[in-house]
Amino acid sequence: MIPEVPGILTTAQVRDTAAAIARVQQPDGGIPWAVGEHIDVWNHVEAAMGLLLGGEVEAAEAAFAWCLAAQRADGSWPLKVIGDRVEDDSGETNMSAYPAVGLWHHWLVRGDEPFVRRFWPVVRRGLDFVAGMQLPFGGVAWSQQGDGKVNAQALLAGSSSIYHSLRAGLALGELVGEPQPGWELVAGRLRHALEAHRDRFLDKATFSMDWYYPVLGGPLRGQQARDLLSSRWDDFVVDGLGCRCVDTNPWVTGAETCELAMALDNTGDRDRATAMLADAQHLRHEGGLYWTGFVHGDDVFWPDEQTTYTSAAVVLAADALSRTTPASGIFRGDTLPADPPAIGLSCGCVEAGASPAGARGG
Repeated sequence: MIPEVPGILTTAQVRDTAAAIARVQQPDGGIPWAVGEHIDVWNHVEAAMGLLLGGEVEAAEAAFAWCLAAQRADGSWPLKVIGDRVEDDSGETNMSAYPAVGLWHHWLVRGDEPFVRRFWPVVRRGLDFVAGMQLPFGGVAWSQQGDGKVNAQALLAGSSSIYHSLRAGLALGELVGEPQPGWELVAGRLRHALEAHRDRFLDKATFSMDWYYPVLGGPLRGQQARDLLSSRWDDFVVDGLGCRCVDTNPWVTGAETCELAMALDNTGDRDRATAMLADAQHLRHEGGLYWTGFVHGDDVFWPDEQTTYTSAAVVLAADALSRTTPASGIFRGDTLPADPPAIGLSCGCVEAGASPAGARGG
């Protein structure tokens, strides 16, 4: 089953996009942002999900093999890898969490339990690393430098995505018979922070990701989510072109536009979600990939690249809106465990670098 959104994106175009992502993939399975650029595990996994939806199963599974080979003993991945060379050895928590979403997505599409069991240890190590980086207020520290120093500030968009990854990890744990109650505790404390203490996160309010990610990945639902998206709509959305990356620049970007489409879909606003996906199509390159962004006013694509993660976001949004595959609700949470109860500060805290009780159990 290949996604199609009538009048916006055909099945053939989705196949072409997946094939174009596969052409960028390295022989070792790594998927850089573009040819010659760096790999980070978050965008690598996003690209693998796009490959799978577009029918490039072998390439998608090679991408998981890269995750296994590149993971470090502490469960993290280097922040930037160029070819087989580590450019930045920092371990970023959001990136280290995201393979859980990719593996749950693979299970939903393929139903291949041996594959899940093969890569479950990768997910478990990654999420254990993340659990050990939770801050006292419930957010998750951004990263750990190569020298071991923790950057003890939390990113709102990153922590929202981590919340999504934790729920995927909990689902995988149940599937393989290794439940992880410690992760549920981490997710409950993170949920409270995302709902009640968004002011405690590092201020990145100029970035659209900080605006919509609590709805895309985090726990915000219903009217609370709709109110949040309405609150800064005019700051970020350019009619007919898509979503700005930052509110200060006339630069709309494809990944943010398609992620916003999925966030809108999470609230039931299918009309505006569909409009966002349609707007992203002006970024499509004839080769099947998508330009990263477009500077309106100057009317130029910038930077001069088509990126794998942008292209994958388009495919994921097409699946979400078309309800084509069993994985189409992965951002809506249709197949994930229920949101864990929110756990406030009075329920206890852990310092960054210390795993909460049970985080490595199961």
